[in-house]
Amino acid sequence: MRYLGSKESLIGSIRALLQDHNLLQRNLIFFDAFCGMGSVADSFKQSFDHIIVNDSLKCATIFTRGKLFSNRCTFQTLGFDPFAFLNESTDNAHGFIYQNYSPGGSTRMYFTEENAGRIDYFRMQIEEWKEHNVITEEEYIYLLACLLESVSDVSNTAGVYGAFLKHWDQRALKPIVFGKIDSAEGIAGVIDSFNDKIEHIVSEVDCDILYLDPPYTQNQYGTQYHLLETLILNDNPPISKVTGSRPTTPMRSNWSKMYHSHILFEKVVAETKANHIILSYNNDGFMSKDYIEKTLKRFGIEETYSCTAIDYKKYNNRKCQGAEGHQEYLFYIQKKPIDDVIVESPLNYTGSKSRMVPIIKQYLPQEPQKTFVDAFGGGFNVGINIQADKVIYNDINPFVEGLIKSFSTDTYEYLLYVSKLIQKYGLTPNEKEGYSALRDKYNNTPIPKRDPRMLYTLILYGFQQQIRFNTDYSFNNPVGSRWFNECLLSKFISFARCSRAKNIEYLNVSFEKLIDYIDKDTFVYADPPYRSTLGVYNDGKRGFEGWTIEHEQRLCLFLDQLSQRGVRFMLSYVLQVEGLYNEDIANWAHKNQYKIIDVETPQGRYNNRREVLIINY
Repeated sequence: MRYLGSKESLIGSIRALLQDHNLLQRNLIFFDAFCGMGSVADSFKQSFDHIIVNDSLKCATIFTRGKLFSNRCTFQTLGFDPFAFLNESTDNAHGFIYQNYSPGGSTRMYFTEENAGRIDYFRMQIEEWKEHNVITEEEYIYLLACLLESVSDVSNTAGVYGAFLKHWDQRALKPIVFGKIDSAEGIAGVIDSFNDKIEHIVSEVDCDILYLDPPYTQNQYGTQYHLLETLILNDNPPISKVTGSRPTTPMRSNWSKMYHSHILFEKVVAETKANHIILSYNNDGFMSKDYIEKTLKRFGIEETYSCTAIDYKKYNNRKCQGAEGHQEYLFYIQKKPIDDVIVESPLNYTGSKSRMVPIIKQYLPQEPQKTFVDAFGGGFNVGINIQADKVIYNDINPFVEGLIKSFSTDTYEYLLYVSKLIQKYGLTPNEKEGYSALRDKYNNTPIPKRDPRMLYTLILYGFQQQIRFNTDYSFNNPVGSRWFNECLLSKFISFARCSRAKNIEYLNVSFEKLIDYIDKDTFVYADPPYRSTLGVYNDGKRGFEGWTIEHEQRLCLFLDQLSQRGVRFMLSYVLQVEGLYNEDIANWAHKNQYKIIDVETPQGRYNNRREVLIINY
């Protein structure tokens, strides 16, 4: 069977990878999530007692299962050899294939009249045996798989069924022979199968090893193999006038679209129950090697990550033309426990607590949080990583709050909007003209109508990706040397998915007004600006409040008020930076018998930095 992207030549490399990680254990469950025509799943049927296969095309899952079932089929109830019977028969039928895919009933030249009639007869006879219960379900699937192979041998196409050849190929003129499919030796154990889009089912499939071989390019397999799908479904669908294709919309895959593939890959990696992930991909695909690596490492144990580049013969057509040096990549990673996964904000936010999230989670109360308040949300690195029935995000800066809220909208549409702005204004690192034009466009828009997606695009190409406004609330960060790289893209997609998955309320109020949203089942996390360090977003010079000793005192009173109500809180603060020691905060904590926990953090731009967590429980 000729099939786009077949991994038959990579099986040795996949086996070696499994062997290197001691994964060729029969008790492990192997899940081939894009099984195609089954070369990978079939090659491992003696390696694993339990194999699960899936494909969005029915013809693919039938062919794969046929390979896996092949050595089980004895046709004992039928009582004779079905291959000899079908080949010795001279019967034919003028069914759907004859009428629509041969000159017998149409102008289409997928098959000769004789072969099309025989195909219809084979399909009808197999269905009749099944209806009379003289073949088992496995034998039925095996015979259908053999039919697909036999049809492929005489099709008048260039290998796929998106179109037929206008002149008869010599092999298409041969009489069709109903032959057996090639399959690996051995008897398969437990075989489960799905016929669905992997993103719909991945979170429900129990498996140990997930093997992914998604589409790489815009080729739509439903379009290329519509005829085989119709042959298997046997449903006589409405077809197009030119190619004879069945409706392809239900078969269309978003893996064959830019950005959609990135979004789906992140979702599958995040949601799979597998402990081990293997991915086949190549350097002509939508996703870059860097993007895949960043995403896998977010959800996996970094030390286990590997990527092997393999020279691989390339399938070429007008939609799939790559540069010289085509390579297939084989990725592997072992997943980490879900509680160890840290989702990072797509904003380069001053004072980010992304590195402190594991420590913060370590000192949270043991029981799950009902409501978690991120009182000074900023880039939202903390709240996005907390498991709670509800998370309240708050920030005093309306532009920051609007940005964080915007990330919870449709990810694909968001990325498409940003991509169009980048192209329209020619945004590149250090390119001032286009950047200035976009900044002027944003600043000349009335504040209530400003699109946070435009602001995010500016931030991406601004100096150090800072969020900086002047006193008139005009964004005034100059152009910088950064861009929307693969690391940021991966962060963005993970952050956006988690934002939509959580129950989040977004607020833009002073921290003192949060008292109206807090009850005894609420946990409050406060990460205010520090008097000893200031960012461009809170220095008091840009239309927003700064952070003074008065603000600090008001915060202490607010936290005391929470404590008196029986509300638990955690305060992130810096007690010392270089020669400055915040004695006021230390005395306040000691006076109220709050616990001070020292946190080891990188020193960064400041020396002798002492960062702490202060808790009242």
